[in-house]
Parts: sequence; C-alpha cells; structure tokens
Amino acid sequence: MANPDPAPVAVVLVSGGLDSMVSAALAREGGYRLLALSIDYNQRHQIELAAARRIASALGAERHVVLPLDLRAFGGSALTADIDVPKTGVGEDIPVTYVPARNTIFLSLALGWAEAAGARDLFIGVNALDYSGYPDCRPEFIAEFEKLAEVATKAGVEGHPFRIHAPLQAMTKADIVREGARLGLDMGMSWSCYDPAPGGLHCGLCDSCRIRARGFEEAGIADPTAYAETV
Repeated sequence: MANPDPAPVAVVLVSGGLDSMVSAALAREGGYRLLALSIDYNQRHQIELAAARRIASALGAERHVVLPLDLRAFGGSALTADIDVPKTGVGEDIPVTYVPARNTIFLSLALGWAEAAGARDLFIGVNALDYSGYPDCRPEFIAEFEKLAEVATKAGVEGHPFRIHAPLQAMTKADIVREGARLGLDMGMSWSCYDPAPGGLHCGLCDSCRIRARGFEEAGIADPTAYAETV
C-alpha cells in the first residue's frame, strides 16, 4: 500500500562548501526528501563541484542536478574573471570575491526547479555573521526573495507560497562546525577555498579559508582541512 503522506520534497542548494552541506543535512534531518542543485558557473575552479557531488550522494539526494551557467561571460568577480583573490585578511568592504547577484540567480534557478517538481521548500546555506560581507547573505535578502517567489510563480499566485529556509542565518562559523559535528557529517568532504593550491589543498589565506579555519578552532573541533599555508 502506498504511503498516504509521503515526506515533502525540498530543493537544496549545494555548492560543495561547509555551509551548504550543513544546511542540506538540516533539511534531511527535518524530514525532507532532497533535490540537490549545484551551479557550474565556470568559477575559478571545479573542486567545489566535485565536493558537491560527494555531499549530495552522502546525504542521499534523490536527484542531483549540476546546472551549467557561464557567469564568466559577465565577469565582475575574482571568481569569474582574471582578478587576483585577496589573501591579506577579511576586511570591512565587500570583497572582489563577491559574484554579482549570485544568490539571487541561484535561488531563482532553485525556485524554477521547485515549482516544476511540486516542492514548496528551498534551503540555502547563507550566513550573516561569519561571512565576507556579501549583501545576498543577509536576512533582508532572504525575506524579500520569499516575497518575490510568491508573486513571480504560478504556484504563488494560486495560494501555494514557497518557503526559503536559511537555517544557518544567525550562526557563527563555529556554530556551523558544531552543528556539522552534531549531525555526524564528514566535514572534510566539503570545500571552501576560493583559490586552491597545487595538490588539491586549501590555500589557507583567502577569506573563506581564514573563516573556515577560525570556525573549527573556535568550535574546539579538529579541522580535517589540508591547508597549503596557515595564518
């Protein structure tokens, strides 16, 4: 006999990074069946997409789509143009690693898949505390995108709104590391570095590496990451 009340489906954005891994794992813990979406936007390296594939498989995603979208055609970021990745420390200004409108673009694609699949829940691993100052990681952005989804889709205007879940929004990186440990995740399979060193190592000096390393240190949990250099 078929299950009369199957578990709901959620589209989870999986970049390959630690935050998206924990976010997707929280969706699974919450009883959702996972549709994992990763975007191959022709970023500086492909290592994070390999990590995304490992993570989607480890979390039991029912389907994992790696969608090609060449944002190098636009440029404007150290991740999509020939601009050096800064390695002098996390500053107060929005860094050149910001990809113009990236989370707006990614959530729009996730929304399209969610509507097509009959899902009403989307998960994204944005964080507004220990991050690099990107405007599309703030709670205001998530709240406004949820409003947009309601007026921009057939499902929304017919009274079936979407929920944008950002479960890490108010967590520090140390909190996220602790949550990953609580969930029993192999956090070593995630990838954070913006500018990988030879041999498949995290560079250890870019903003993302610094934030990751500090998170493990502050959480008091052994860092499984192999860094080429340490601060």
